Amino acid sequence: MILNISGVMLLGTVVFLFFRKDGLKGSHATVCSLFGFYLSSTAVAPSIKAGGASLASLLGGFNF
Repeated sequence: MILNISGVMLLGTVVFLFFRKDGLKGSHATVCSLFGFYLSSTAVAPSIKAGGASLASLLGGFNF
């Protein structure tokens, strides 16, 4: 649950920065959000979730 919330916050921040700095239009952000909601209800959603968890565990294994 914490990983999902932090991932949403991270991606939301990236979208906000693109919106403010790189000229992302509100309509583009809306389409991306709707695409994400529709994608989450497809059969590919478990694979995306597993890939995200794998990437998070990979990044969590780095020691600085």
